[in-house]
Amino acid sequence: MNHFFAGIDIGSTMTKVVIMDGEVLSSVIGPTGPEHRRLAEITCHAKGLHSLLPTAKTVVDIGGQDSKGIKLKDGKVVSFVMNDKCAAGTGRFLEVIADALGVPLARLGELSLTATRVVPVSNTCTVFAEQEVVSQLAAGEPVESLVAGIHEAIATRVYAMVNKLKIERDVAITGGGAKNIGLVKALEAKFGCPVLVPPEPLLTGAIGAALVGKEAYDKAMQSGQPLARAGKGLQEATFFS
Repeated sequence: MNHFFAGIDIGSTMTKVVIMDGEVLSSVIGPTGPEHRRLAEITCHAKGLHSLLPTAKTVVDIGGQDSKGIKLKDGKVVSFVMNDKCAAGTGRFLEVIADALGVPLARLGELSLTATRVVPVSNTCTVFAEQEVVSQLAAGEPVESLVAGIHEAIATRVYAMVNKLKIERDVAITGGGAKNIGLVKALEAKFGCPVLVPPEPLLTGAIGAALVGKEAYDKAMQSGQPLARAGKGLQEATFFS
């Protein structure tokens, strides 16, 4: 039996796929995103989270490049806010600080919980916050206290953003930020309530997209109408002999 291997390169604008068996057998290039079946990221997060945590009414999503707040009613999006203009309040902010402190990103959460006090970080700009943290570290401030201060700064910024939605319990968090227990605890302190975390917070949007696909399939089966298929995929594919 021959074994074939697929390579997928998902860029910001184009997605490239190859199938190989020692050499390239076929390839396809298309725009990143599903064209006529485009699904809003917010919709996918909402549907995915509702399936996992149906009591959640306010969702905080902290990703690598942006952070979002989503208000839900019966699992449907009522309103949302987003910060995609500044790295502060995102995973990128934590990455920069982790590098500056010489601490692995995955250790930030547990490390901050060992702090006996919080060293405030006044700057919300990533560049200036990094400089401030490095300066405080050189002045002898404990690493764990600085990390706790960073978590508090992010939580303050995220809370201010999400509070525009008129926060309702239950509150849940998704995205990579949800895997940082120190950040979750800081958010709980700001929100004044427990913050629910799904089993794998990075998969929430993907689960939502899959559920949307299932709904479309079920609807098509019930109506007896096959799902419409995009006609461009095969035309774009290149086959090698």
